[in-house]
Amino acid sequence: MASRICLWSGPRNISTALMYAFAQRSDTLVFDEPLYAHYLSKTPAQSYHPGSAQVLTSQEHDGERVVAELIMGKHAKPIAFFKHMTHHLFALRRDFLAQTVNVLLTRDPYEMLPSYAVQVREPTINDVGYAAHIELLHYLQSIGQNPPVLDGKQVLLNPRKVLGELCERIGIPFEEAMLSWRAGGRPEDGVWATYWYHAVHQSTGFTPYQPPSRDFPASLRPLLAECQPYYEQLEKIAIKA
Repeated sequence: MASRICLWSGPRNISTALMYAFAQRSDTLVFDEPLYAHYLSKTPAQSYHPGSAQVLTSQEHDGERVVAELIMGKHAKPIAFFKHMTHHLFALRRDFLAQTVNVLLTRDPYEMLPSYAVQVREPTINDVGYAAHIELLHYLQSIGQNPPVLDGKQVLLNPRKVLGELCERIGIPFEEAMLSWRAGGRPEDGVWATYWYHAVHQSTGFTPYQPPSRDFPASLRPLLAECQPYYEQLEKIAIKA
């Protein structure tokens, strides 16, 4: 039976780059946000997410069915890697997480929020996943798991070290192929790639970390203050470069 790795990310992080990295492995199949349509169908987000109609047309809306048939289904390679947004767990039973290898991916909201607001104006805490990350972390700890936490900045500072430690913690060998890929999209990309994946499609590997060069928008400062305490809890336990 395949080992199922679930990456639980917030938006505008390096989750797609990590999906591309795992796609380079000889033993792994990757899946791009299979619970996105479930989330859109259950929340007001479908009214303001770019391309939401396309997403809803392209995917199964029933999240429980996605879990049973795709995430927990049979796969042709030993590892199945699922890129998820943490808030896509909305209104889903979580008992399946006891049977998956779970990894949390976060990013400093000071860097993430301005990027996200380009596509989703006036985002709220429910859109960006920080509170959901802590809730998920506590749930996983309550069922006896100690999920690795990744911080996007730390991955970019030293991809080989951080991914090597991640692979060790989740019980798979690190492969050097994970550090580079061909420019352009992948067949696994969701239909939303048009709106979100421009940078990763231009990349051939993990882009070296660059601090933000623009001033932080004043309109996002209340949300930043709301997100920061959650992020700080995750940053403390993230794998370091």
